[in-house]
Amino acid sequence: MARGVRITGEARDRLAGDLKKAYEDGASIRALAEATGRSYGFVHRILTEAGASLRGRGGAPRSQPGA
Repeated sequence: MARGVRITGEARDRLAGDLKKAYEDGASIRALAEATGRSYGFVHRILTEAGASLRGRGGAPRSQPGA
């Protein structure tokens, strides 16, 4: 897929399905962006349009002061 080329119609639907499956299988948005040569924002938008349930940012929970 060429960088910067607009993806529409059936190709976009196919890409959305592929990205959604990879994301739900554990791939990060950043990893998907790098693999496809697209931006983080593009991949995030495609996943949202595809109805993927986006994960939180992760990391260890912060401890409460005084706890």
